[in-house]
Amino acid sequence: MAESVVLDPVDLHLLTLLQNDARTTYRDLAAQVGVAPSTCLDRVTRLRRSGIILGHQLRLDPAKLGRGLEALLSVQVRPHRRELVGPFVERIRALQESRTVFHLTGPDDYLVHVAVADMTDLQRLVLDGFTAHREVARVETRLIFQQWDCGPLLPPRPDPLGPARHGAPAATPSAESG
Repeated sequence: MAESVVLDPVDLHLLTLLQNDARTTYRDLAAQVGVAPSTCLDRVTRLRRSGIILGHQLRLDPAKLGRGLEALLSVQVRPHRRELVGPFVERIRALQESRTVFHLTGPDDYLVHVAVADMTDLQRLVLDGFTAHREVARVETRLIFQQWDCGPLLPPRPDPLGPARHGAPAATPSAESG
């Protein structure tokens, strides 16, 4: 399991701001969190070195690139053995339609997010890119109607009730107190 890094409120604020807009300048970041630009640069550098910040990505609109249909493909591989995992994942990652690949537990071995031009393109991808390979036992397709980004990723907050009270019902005032 990865070792967690202790983050203070300034670090958390920087991470929130950078996740909302990774192109924010150090000067603007520093002003928003109330530190000197050099301090801001040092903190962001430390967050990169510690592996918390993994990089910066450019997000594109698949529809504007001619890939207006997105889907999630649940894939079952048989036999599900170590020597097939690496080559299967690399082959799927090499497909220009693949956006993300997840290796899962449960009845499906992989979940693959794909972006294609249309239904004909999706059918071609499933038949030629997936089921044409002997180890692929099953592919189940779910179309994505719409997706939303969620808030920034931050460490879990401490439980305000503490471990002893976690899950205990909240105290309610009695009718006699008063």
